Amino acid sequence: MDFDSYKKTIANVLNSLDAAEIDKFIDMLLEAYNNDKFVYVIGNGGSAANASHLAQDLAKGTRHSKEQSKRLKALSLTDNTPFITAQGNDDGYDSIFEQQLRTFAKAGDYLIAISGSGNSPNILKAIEWANVNGITTVGVTGFDGGKLRKLANHTVHVPLNDMCTSESIHSIIFHYVILELREKLKNLS
Repeated sequence: MDFDSYKKTIANVLNSLDAAEIDKFIDMLLEAYNNDKFVYVIGNGGSAANASHLAQDLAKGTRHSKEQSKRLKALSLTDNTPFITAQGNDDGYDSIFEQQLRTFAKAGDYLIAISGSGNSPNILKAIEWANVNGITTVGVTGFDGGKLRKLANHTVHVPLNDMCTSESIHSIIFHYVILELREKLKNLS
């Protein structure tokens, strides 16, 4: 594939996205802000990198000033390396996110789970626990959405059977969400 073809693929995928899913995602993040709730973000591999980036942008990138007292609270559970390695070693990798949620999350919080395939066992286990414990769940997926698309309360789906490009589209969506949130939060203060 040459670069012009790749650009066309990106444009075609972006045009196929459901804008209502993204608008709902933004509304949910505004609810988290308005209700002073935490937003936790999880993912594996490239999606872990996207999770870290999204959480940082939610917490810092949505501010309109350094002095702003009310802020969107967001953490990536992919960044807790000592916990992840201890949990993975002692009890298995499938529980690395679920066990962190048990430690930190409260009913009313939000969980954003990013998974290209939608079938990562550690993601699904975290979503299942969150759903039972009053945490609003969002699945950000690629391919056919896998099990995550069916389990999450809300989804943002990228209908593309390519992991790398799905992760790139996720990043584009997240940056758009941050820009929209920044404007909306500026108008609230």
